Amino acid sequence: MGDEGLDGLFAGHRVLAILRGMPVETTVALARRAWDLGVTAIEVPARDGAGLEALRATVRAGAERGHPVGAGTVITPDQVRAVAGAGAAFTVAPGFDPEVMAASEAAGMPHLPGVATPTDVQGVLRAGGRWVKAFPATALGTDWFRAMGGPFPDVRIVATGGMDARNAREYLDAGARMVAVGSALADPEQIPLLADLV
Repeated sequence: MGDEGLDGLFAGHRVLAILRGMPVETTVALARRAWDLGVTAIEVPARDGAGLEALRATVRAGAERGHPVGAGTVITPDQVRAVAGAGAAFTVAPGFDPEVMAASEAAGMPHLPGVATPTDVQGVLRAGGRWVKAFPATALGTDWFRAMGGPFPDVRIVATGGMDARNAREYLDAGARMVAVGSALADPEQIPLLADLV
């Protein structure tokens, strides 16, 4: 399910918006700003009660516009159950845990696991996935993305960590399928640049 699910959710998108650690009202307001820009792939990290509350509110706001919302920083099966109850459409993790991936997909939510090495990527492939989150992207650098394209040409990579509207194009050009941005959505100077990426 992972490939078909994420292909369907992310197809044609180049930007994933991560709305982390903000009050509920701010999270929903930035989600609406992203949707207005044409950024419809949204992730709300849900590590704690406040994150779950922001996720629930953003899921409700997204439902009004027909946009699914994912849950980020999902690293345990218990979290999988919690975000499923909050209405998340997909889950994202900083690393790769086969148990978390299996639990998420069993709950009907495609999973985007984090990777930083070829071994990580091979593990995701063995588990049946093709979408991965390269984290932390700026620490890995654009050469990492170019190098991964050789042995893993069918893997779809989302560059995450240190991404903004100013460096996103470099990572897309290096082979990333998408870039994940956070604070850029709150920066008026970056808004037009983000719109150009969509």
